[in-house]
Amino acid sequence: MNSGYDFMDYKAILDEIKPTAEEEKKVREVSEKLLDFINDKCSQDNIDAEAVLVGSVAKGTYLRGKSDIDLFIAFPLSCDKSYLKDTGLDLAHECCRAFNVKPYHQFASHPYVTTEIENFKIDFVPCYRINDGSQIKSAVDRTILHTIFVQANLSDSQKDEVLLLKRFMDMTETYGSEFKVGGFAGYLCELLIIEYGTFENTLRQAADWQFGHVIDLKGYGTAKKFKDPLVCIDPTDKNRNVGAALRLDKFSQFIQSARNFLNSDKKDEYFYPLAKELDKDSVLNEFKDRKSNLIAIKFNIPQIPLDTLHPQLKKTSESFKRILNSNDFLVFQTGYWTDEIDTAIILIELAVFELNDIKVHHGPRVFFKEGCSNFIEKFGFENCYILDDYIVSNVKREFTTPEAFIRHLITPDYISLIKVGKNLNKPLLKSYEICDINDLANDDEFLAFLDDFLYPNQHIRR
Repeated sequence: MNSGYDFMDYKAILDEIKPTAEEEKKVREVSEKLLDFINDKCSQDNIDAEAVLVGSVAKGTYLRGKSDIDLFIAFPLSCDKSYLKDTGLDLAHECCRAFNVKPYHQFASHPYVTTEIENFKIDFVPCYRINDGSQIKSAVDRTILHTIFVQANLSDSQKDEVLLLKRFMDMTETYGSEFKVGGFAGYLCELLIIEYGTFENTLRQAADWQFGHVIDLKGYGTAKKFKDPLVCIDPTDKNRNVGAALRLDKFSQFIQSARNFLNSDKKDEYFYPLAKELDKDSVLNEFKDRKSNLIAIKFNIPQIPLDTLHPQLKKTSESFKRILNSNDFLVFQTGYWTDEIDTAIILIELAVFELNDIKVHHGPRVFFKEGCSNFIEKFGFENCYILDDYIVSNVKREFTTPEAFIRHLITPDYISLIKVGKNLNKPLLKSYEICDINDLANDDEFLAFLDDFLYPNQHIRR
C-alpha cells in the first residue's frame, strides 16, 4: 500500500478502519434479505416499485462499525406522491413486521422509516425512479444516481482512499453534512477522490483552495450559479452543488487540517481521536484563569428531528449573544450543547460581571428639530446633552448584571426579543434554569464540550 505514497504507509490505519470480513459478510447478507423481501412483496402484490441498495454500503466506502444500510424503494414518475408515500411506508412496515422489529418514522422530503435489524441501522426511503437529475420530484431521488455514478467511476483501490479521507475528516471534525456538523458529505468525499485520485493528493490540492473553489467532473460549466465556499457540481445534476451544506468554518478547518498534516512529522495521529485526558478541575480552572463570567442556561428540548433541533439551538444561542451585546453586556463567545435526548445547555462567556448604574440613551440627531424638542421634554432640559450630532441623556439601567437581564428576557412578555427557535420557545419558558458550571461538568460529554469551547478547532491538530 505504500507504493505511490510520499508520506507514510497507510496499511496499519486501513487495517483498523476497513470493515472486517465478518462485518462485510453480515451487512451483505442482511441487505440481500431486505432487498429480496421488499422486491418479492412488490412482485406478489403487483406493485410497480423496486428496492435498491444505496449509500456507502452499496459503494463499498463505509468505515468499520458504520455500516448503515440505506434501502430506497423506487416508484415510477407517473405515480402521485401520496401513493408513493403510503405504499412505500406500508412496504417498510411489512418488512419490519417480518423481521420482528419496531419501525420509526422520520421525515426528509417525505416520510421514511428507520429501524434496527441485527445491529444494523436501516433506512427505508420511498423515492422516484429517475434517469437524470432534471427529473427529480424530491431531493432524495438523486441518491440512486449518486450510487450508480460512484460505482462506475471509483476504482477498487480508490475505495481505500475514500476511507482514509473520511477517517481524516472524522478525526478533524469536518466529516458529516448534517447541520450539527456542517461538514463534508460522504458523496462529496467520493467525488473528491474521483477528481484528485488519492487521499494525499486531495490534501495537497485542498491546502491551496480558495473561497469558491470549483470541481466540475462532467464539465457542465454551471459553477457560476453558486456562491458557496466549495462548488462541486453534481455529476448527476448540473444544477446542484454537492457542497451546498458545507459551512465556511468547516471548509476552512479542512484546508488548515490539510496544511497541518502535510507539514507534520506525526501524520499517523491525524487518524485517531485527540489524545487528551480530560480532568474536571483542570478544565474549570482554565475558565477561572480567563476571569470570564460564565452563564449556563439549561432547559428541556422537544422531540423533533436533529436537523431541526440543532439549527434552532444555534439560532437561539446567537440571538442571546446579539441582545446581550446590544445592552452593553460584552459577550466573548457563546455555544450550545445537547444530549439530543431531553436536555440542552446554552453557554455564554462574558467579559463583564456587572455594569455601572447609568447608560447613555440616544435620542434623534440634532438636525431633527421636532424630535429633539420631544426628547428634551421627556427627559428634562437639564438631563440632556449633545454627543457628536445626537441629543442624549444619561438614564438609570434597569439591569446591571447579565444574569438578571437573562431572567428578565426568559419571560412570556419579553422572550420574543431573543428570537428563540420556534420549537424551543415553550420548553425554554417552562423549564429553564441557570446552572452552576461545576455541577454540569460532572457529565463527561459536557466536559468534552467545555474543553472544545476553551480550545476551538483543536481537532485540526498542528
